[in-house]
Order: sequence, then C-alpha cells, then structure tokens
Amino acid sequence: MPEPIQFVDLKRQYASLKDEVDRAVIDAIASTQYILGEEVRRFEEEWAAYCSVSHVVGVSSGTAALALAFDALDIGPGDEVIAPANTFIASILPLVRLGATPVLVDCDHYGQLDVTLAAGAVTPRTKAIVGVDLFGHPCDADAIRAICDEHGLAFVEDAAQAHGAEYRGRRCGSLADIAAFSFYPGKNLGAYGDAGAIATDDERLAEAIRVLRDLGQSRKYEHVAIGGNERLDTLQAAVLRVKLRRLDGWNVLRRQHAAAYTELLDGLVTTPEVAEWADPVWHLYVVRSAERDRIREALGADAIASGMHYPVPLHLQPALAPLGHAAGAFPAAEAWAETAVSLPLFPELEPAEIERVAAAVAEGVR
Repeated sequence: MPEPIQFVDLKRQYASLKDEVDRAVIDAIASTQYILGEEVRRFEEEWAAYCSVSHVVGVSSGTAALALAFDALDIGPGDEVIAPANTFIASILPLVRLGATPVLVDCDHYGQLDVTLAAGAVTPRTKAIVGVDLFGHPCDADAIRAICDEHGLAFVEDAAQAHGAEYRGRRCGSLADIAAFSFYPGKNLGAYGDAGAIATDDERLAEAIRVLRDLGQSRKYEHVAIGGNERLDTLQAAVLRVKLRRLDGWNVLRRQHAAAYTELLDGLVTTPEVAEWADPVWHLYVVRSAERDRIREALGADAIASGMHYPVPLHLQPALAPLGHAAGAFPAAEAWAETAVSLPLFPELEPAEIERVAAAVAEGVR
C-alpha cells in the first residue's frame, strides 16, 4: 500500500514549529491568565494590523463570529439577509437562529455570490448582504458594496477561508462593514481547537461584540445586553500568535502548489478560475468534473484523501427546508455540488505528492 497523502496534514505542520508553539502554550499556562488574558489582547492587535483594520475581537469560533456580527447589526425577526447558495451552512445558520430569513441567490462561474442576482433580490426587508470568500478566493467586494450603499444595507464578509487573501490589494477581513474569521485547525491560520475573530473599522460594532461575547458584560457583574459565552480561549490565542508569523510563507507555498496542480490537470478537469480582482490563498483547491465519483475512487485507491465542498447545497439541507426551496431552485450551486472535488493542499505538500495526486485524477477520468 502506498504512503497515504492526507487531505490536510497537521502533523507535518506541528513538527515544523513544535518547539516554538510548545513554549508559547507552556508560557500561557504559567501566566494563569486563562480567560481573555494578555495573549488574547496581543493576538487581537496583531490580527488587526495584519488585516489592516482598526478592531479585532477574538471569539470562540467562526460560527460564533458570524452570529455575533449579525447580532451586533441588530438583525432579527422580520429581517432578510442575502447570501450565496454555494457556501457552508455556517454562513447563514446564525441568521436562522436569530429569527431572520436568509435569502439565497445562485453563484457565478467563480462559485461566488452572483452580484447581479443579489441586486435583484433586495426588498424593503433586506438588512444585509453576506459575501463569502469561498475556498480562499475573495468575493467581489466592490460590487457588493455598491449594492449595499445604494440600499443602505450592511455588508458582512465571511472570511473564514481567506486568511491573507487580497481583493484589489486589500486584505480579506477589511472589505466589509464587519468580517468574520474561523481559525478551525485545518484553516490557513488554524488553532488547536475552535477559535474565531471579528474584524471591523467600526468602533461601535467592536464594542458591542466585546460585550456580547462575554455574557453581555460591560464590566464585571454589570450585564447590559443578552450576551453569550463566546470568548476566544487564551491558549488558542497563544498558538495563533506563533502561527501568524508563518502565515505569509505558508500562503506562498499554497499558491505554488495550486499553480502546479493547475498545470498538471489542464485538460483533465475544470480547474479553478481566478477573478482579475483576486489574489486567493487556496484554502481549498477545488476542481470540477462530471467524473467526480470516479476521480475520488481513483484517489482513494492510491491512499489519497479528498473532499467534497459541498455535496448538498444549502437549499436542499433538511434543516433549511422551511426556506421552501426545491431541487432546481439554484442550478449553478447544484452543479457545483454534483461535480466538485477538493484535492489535498497544505503548505508541506511535496512536489512528488502533487504529481501523484494529478496522476490519480488522470486515472479517474480515463
């Protein structure tokens, strides 16, 4: 049996920074500042500087980041929020829990929110638009911003997969009124557990989220809002500070690996298309083929892991059945769900492994 190729090999990453990250964790433990300690404050400052925003608030996960962003924007029952049908469910799940209505629109050929359809979906009840930087490729932020400005809407950026990606030279996380990041372990910048953050230039929103993440407290035992316990764990902040120093280098490697895949797979499958406005960071390398299942079988036969992002589109998820959409409602998103396969991609991937993956894909389409 050949040596397995993981979809994301976090053991290799840990081995490359073991001494540094172990020391950071031990120091954080020794500090005994386990809740919202100095490490959290420093990470928030460093991530704000990296994203070129005024404020970052660390929270417990990417989903929590979106939920708190929507809550701080006072989105709730009776409100509509436009969002892409081609995304992970976490992009809209908090809206449902807040009592708002996600208004899904289909995707364009990049797999991103179709801004023309989004513009046509605005109603008097629309309160915001969610732009998702899908797979590490920025959404068309200027086009979304134009719609929001025309109608007085909030622009929420789901940057959970786009750590370090750029849109026309601006970092993802700085493109909207408020942005949400996930630091799930497999992300380009990943913690050693769940973690997330909110980025914004709006001081009022940042302060509201600081209160909401900490049980609604403006100060200890003074609860001014109905908040939750959604604080960023101090040990995760210590890990993220170490890994942030490596992020740009890791993203360079991801770009190199993506370019190698694109060259090797040309003519075999539909490789990812990059918009002229985008400098993606390749959180995922997603190809499309009518032979998707055969490709995955060939990869598996050679001990190569693969993924599907996302095999069931949002409007066909049982939990979202109350939205009332049937099969065929969003044909582009459904086509992505039926044909997309994600190939292994992580900074430590070796050139020979990329060639082996490409050979397996070629075998799957024969």
